[in-house]
Amino acid sequence: MSSRVVPFYQKRHRHYDQSYRNVDTRYVVKEYTAQRTHEQHAEQQTQQYSEQQTRQHKSYDRSVHYATELAHLEEDVRIARALAREQIDKVSIQRMVEEKMALQRMIHEECLSRAPDILVRLRSHTVWEGMPVKLFFTVQGYPTPVVQWYRNESLITPASEPGKYRIESKYGVNSLEIYRTNTNDTATYTAVARNSHGQSSTSAAVIVRRFRGEDEPLHPGFVPHLPLTAAVCFTNIEVQFLETFGVTFGVEGETITLSCSVLLTPDLTRLRPHAEWYRDDVLVKESKWHNLHFGEGRATLTLTHLNKDDEGLYTLRMVTRGGVNQHSGFLFVADAAALVLGAPGAPMDVECHDANKDYVIVSWKPPNTASEAPVIGYFVDKCEVGIDNWIQCNDSPVKICRYPVSGLYEGRSYIFRVRAVNKAGISRPSRVSVAVAALDPADLSRLQKIPLDGGQEIVISHDDLEGDVKIPGPPTNVQALETSKTYVVLSWDPPVPRGRDPLVYYIEKTMVGSGSWQRVNSQIPVRSPRYAVFDLVEGKSYNFRVIAVNKHGVSEPSEVTPPIQAQERLAVPSAPGRILASRNTRTSVVVQFDRAKVEEELIGYYIDKSVVGSNHWEHCNHKPIKYNRFVVHGLTFGEKYIFRVKAVNAVGVSENSQESEPITVKAALTTPSYPYGITLLSCDGQSMTLGWKLPKFTGGSPINGYYMDKREANHLNWHEVNANIIKERIFKVENLEEGAFYEYRVTASNIAGLGLPSDPSEHFKCEAWTSAEPGPAYDLTFCEVRNNSLVILWKEPIYSGNSPVAGYFVEYKEVDAEEWTRVNQTATATRYLKVKELEEGKTYVFQIRAVNASGVGRPSDISEPILVHARPGVEEITSGVDENGDIYLSYNCSEISEASQFAWSKSYEEITDDQKFRAETDGENSKIYFTNPDKDDLGTYSVAVSDTDGISSSFVMNAEELERLMALSHEIKNPTIPLKSELAYEILEKGRVRFWIESPHLSAETKYRFVVNDVEIKDSESHRIKFDKSAGVIEMVMDRFTVENEGTYTVQIQDGKAKNQSSLVLIGDAFKALLAEAEFQRKEYIRKQGPHFQEYLYWEVSEECEVLLVCKVANIKKETVFKWYKDEVPTEALDVPDLQQGVCIFRIPKLTKKDQGEYKATLKDDRGQDVSILELTGKLYEDIVYGMSKVSGSSASELKIHCTPEGIRFHCFMKYFSEEMKVSWYQRESKISSSEKMRIGGTDEYAWLQICEPTEKDKGKYTFEIFDAKTSYKRTVDLSGQAFDEAYAEFQRLKAAAFAEKNRGKVIGGLPDVVTIMEGKTLSLTCTVFGNPDPEVSWLKNDRDLELSDHYISTLEQGKYASLTIKDVSSEDSGKYSINVRNKYGGETVDVTVSVFKYGEEVPEVKPTQISKPAPAPTHAPAPAPEKAKPAASKAGRTTRK
Repeated sequence: MSSRVVPFYQKRHRHYDQSYRNVDTRYVVKEYTAQRTHEQHAEQQTQQYSEQQTRQHKSYDRSVHYATELAHLEEDVRIARALAREQIDKVSIQRMVEEKMALQRMIHEECLSRAPDILVRLRSHTVWEGMPVKLFFTVQGYPTPVVQWYRNESLITPASEPGKYRIESKYGVNSLEIYRTNTNDTATYTAVARNSHGQSSTSAAVIVRRFRGEDEPLHPGFVPHLPLTAAVCFTNIEVQFLETFGVTFGVEGETITLSCSVLLTPDLTRLRPHAEWYRDDVLVKESKWHNLHFGEGRATLTLTHLNKDDEGLYTLRMVTRGGVNQHSGFLFVADAAALVLGAPGAPMDVECHDANKDYVIVSWKPPNTASEAPVIGYFVDKCEVGIDNWIQCNDSPVKICRYPVSGLYEGRSYIFRVRAVNKAGISRPSRVSVAVAALDPADLSRLQKIPLDGGQEIVISHDDLEGDVKIPGPPTNVQALETSKTYVVLSWDPPVPRGRDPLVYYIEKTMVGSGSWQRVNSQIPVRSPRYAVFDLVEGKSYNFRVIAVNKHGVSEPSEVTPPIQAQERLAVPSAPGRILASRNTRTSVVVQFDRAKVEEELIGYYIDKSVVGSNHWEHCNHKPIKYNRFVVHGLTFGEKYIFRVKAVNAVGVSENSQESEPITVKAALTTPSYPYGITLLSCDGQSMTLGWKLPKFTGGSPINGYYMDKREANHLNWHEVNANIIKERIFKVENLEEGAFYEYRVTASNIAGLGLPSDPSEHFKCEAWTSAEPGPAYDLTFCEVRNNSLVILWKEPIYSGNSPVAGYFVEYKEVDAEEWTRVNQTATATRYLKVKELEEGKTYVFQIRAVNASGVGRPSDISEPILVHARPGVEEITSGVDENGDIYLSYNCSEISEASQFAWSKSYEEITDDQKFRAETDGENSKIYFTNPDKDDLGTYSVAVSDTDGISSSFVMNAEELERLMALSHEIKNPTIPLKSELAYEILEKGRVRFWIESPHLSAETKYRFVVNDVEIKDSESHRIKFDKSAGVIEMVMDRFTVENEGTYTVQIQDGKAKNQSSLVLIGDAFKALLAEAEFQRKEYIRKQGPHFQEYLYWEVSEECEVLLVCKVANIKKETVFKWYKDEVPTEALDVPDLQQGVCIFRIPKLTKKDQGEYKATLKDDRGQDVSILELTGKLYEDIVYGMSKVSGSSASELKIHCTPEGIRFHCFMKYFSEEMKVSWYQRESKISSSEKMRIGGTDEYAWLQICEPTEKDKGKYTFEIFDAKTSYKRTVDLSGQAFDEAYAEFQRLKAAAFAEKNRGKVIGGLPDVVTIMEGKTLSLTCTVFGNPDPEVSWLKNDRDLELSDHYISTLEQGKYASLTIKDVSSEDSGKYSINVRNKYGGETVDVTVSVFKYGEEVPEVKPTQISKPAPAPTHAPAPAPEKAKPAASKAGRTTRK
């Protein structure tokens, strides 16, 4: 708000009157006036001189007349010039004055012009509903600002709601008046003033409240002190929290949002407060775990993935220039379900310390273990940033919450996590740590900056200044940085100078007194001046030294450390001391305890709780707390708990403290609020009888009395009236002075102490009442306020007048009205009345007038204003009957406070008869039970809830409702036993029959009996009867079921008063079916005493499309004989029967029709035999074929095109194909039948379709389908376009090749392979040849053409008989002879070996030289065989002859 109060027109501006506006203007006017006076004086002198000269020259002669006239003319010209100049000067001066004035006016307006400036800002208002409210503010500015009003950023116009708003603007004071406000008018109102130079605004909140009586006093609570932020840059803004978060419970892994809605006054977009979130006084920043948002009147903090690290006290602070508004609430985060039952919770708060090039120390906080086994150690995992690969750092669990991790790679970043271990298993991993880089922090300190001209710098390292250092010096300052039972962390300073070359270190140790040094890290050199030495003997002392190494050599060892012992630096903390639990709220308890005696490096405390008698401990907090006072939330109201505490540090957890005293969870007690409505009830001149109303809030315990003070009018000091406590809300004050005026105040008291005193009463005059009419009724109270009715209650007047009170009149009026309206025209004798036909939303006041025989008495004090409007969410009383048959009335109140109590009344009188009624309260619900309901219980029942601002309800118990409830109660108290299942039967082994009935809620005292054909069956060897209470089953088992057991079966049960029965009729077909099944089961039992088939023969089709006949046998021994039969003929299976495994298989590799028949398997030994038969014919055979079709169809390949000399053929390969399979071929969706044109066939391996002599009409899509009775398997190929052209060309080629092969020249017989002949004989080699056209024949000897002569004679008769005759053979004729037969389609050469021997020699054994092969035809090679087709056997083109 501006501090200036001087009017704007008196600031920074001159005060102007009716004279000229400034000094400059007055100076110009003065100069002009002086000039004008001088010119007039000169003019007068000139005129006088002229007149004188005229008189002197009158006497001149006419000669000078012309000269005179000429002089006059010149004078006239001069005068005219002077007048013209004067006019010009006037215009110039006027123009100059106007310009000056315009300039001054512009300067003046500029000085006055300014943006709107609000001098008096709007103020926030809180009003009762129905009252008017007026908002004012004062604004200045030039030009005059235009003002507009907004409600929650929506423009307000009086025309939008006529009669609702009135807007005024007078003399810079602007106002907005709202008539008859309601709760919808609660909003932020903003006034915006605008002119051509800018705008300004002011806002205020208007809160409209419904009348609720006095507000509940605030209870003191713990508000943590948080440090204020340093920089606040906002204007003064009022902040009110509307919706807030309370104590919140979550589980690890969940997402949870903490939210607060705030009301800002003013709510300016550009000027908003700063929202800050804190956890345990630590600022929460935006991260992947925390999402912060503030806007649209709401501040939220979203925890995306809860961990126990997130547990703590969260505080939202709204920071403005005027201060800080804050709200706090505790967030509990429970452990997620363990991966292994009994495993501990995850550790938390993983942090990294003392990071170096290859080393870092990881620390964490241990989890709480209440009912789980103690933690025996931890595993630390590391992961390089950017690589999702976690590596366990320690092989065995580390005992303490701190571990040095080595082996890091320099320059890389790592994150870490920890898992806890106990005897049950390993916990979930903790939240990962913040990434840490493996760098030596000392490297930065070894850099030096040298500034240069121009703002540039040169950065050099100290290593560059140390010169050329070869072998490094020894490290210095070797010491133990940290000690433990299992390791010692050493630290040292690098050698100085260290040189430019990289250094590594080796550590050596020696046990004190041993005299021998042992290198610790011989395999892995250390790069950082830190190292953790493990595998030390606990309690032993060691000396250490360090050696530095670079590429030039090894330094001298460092100085030896003093003896260092491997032992814990810390000890397990001692247990906390005395623990005290005290009441707080209906669901929480405050736990205080004495701290541990030694708190050095203490992490915090864990608190456990247990329900008394359960011996089961649970966690109260899941993250250690550092204070010794903690509020444990989430408890059950009315339950009794005990608590214990333990201290935690890095070494471990202390022993549990002593258990606290048992405490019942209830709300803490507070003092009551102040009474009100002090009324004078009677006065006799010496004393006054006063009454007052009950305090709105009792403080959680009944009010045990009151104390009264008095004082005379105009006196300042109060005087105590009563020394002893007043039990009732009425009291007679004695020893007063007649005629004096007194005022009083009353203070209520409960077990927590005295509350606040009431407001002083009116001034009551002490004078005797002598009227015949009764005095006023008092203690007017209201309940059951609804939208158009309410119930008013009062108490009988103390002063009754001359006769007893006969009745009462109730009167009411609106708050602002003057006339009273009487509710009842006839006086009511009761002291309560339900007032109806009230208008919703209006506020009324009431008064009561008592009536006696003398007339109507004085009215009671006017009640407080009552708003007729039903509270949202208020429920009504309901009636019902519980599971025990008890009748009750029930009321549920969701707005119950921690100190609230339910008060039940009948006819609006408190129920005190414990013999007739019993009240029970559980949290938000209260019930009143009728012990022995009868007609006397008819009437109106009501309930009022204290400390809730008047929540109440009533219920009329009439005769019809009571009769309905009693009938339902009788039905529940005399129930029928519910049956889960009626009487049923089942057949057991040996043919026994079990009859049973199930009712799950039977007690152990249940009585039962079975009746068959009106005859009760007793428990015996043949009829076993029993009752299983745990399952609620009653059963009877008959050992042998025969034809004599036909009839009706009944079971009767009784449990207390409840009864039931169930019957089962087994007559006719139902009995025959049961008897047949029982007999079958009996025979089955006998069969299974010897070797038997556990599963009879059944068939399967294997993945290789083999048919398997399978049976399973049982009760086998070595002597058991198993055999297979087909059509009663013994047969051997391919697979040996495996009697030990109990499975026997008869394998049929490729099923055909010849495999049909009866297959039988037999088992036999000295205990008996068993037979299983399978008829593999008819429908069963078809089913097997379908099964084979399914396997073949699933394995079928795609259709492939294969060309032959006859046409184009399609092949579909599969595991097995049989003609019995249901297959079809389709061309363009048309089924193909086998014909001369389309031939269909197949082999064991594939099915085929051949198109003979294909034409253009044969183009299209071809489909092969195999059907297995349920599914069809299709394979398609498209024979069109290029595919058809290529196939057709291949067909033509093969056709031509086949024709050539058929008609080429060839030897078809008659020529032997070897001929042996004696010298001197004649040899004739003769054979039959063929060819179309007739072939040409030529002979060769030893692969050379044979020259024909008389010795060699060749003949060809009839074009098919060729011969070669050798006359008078000699040894020179021995050799290989060949006949070459050829025509235009080709030919072949056939060889014969001739051996000539001399007479008397043995006939030599001659082998043929080679197999003759046909010569290739002059066409292309034949097409290859189809895939998977077996190659055809080659035919030898030779003839053998002796």
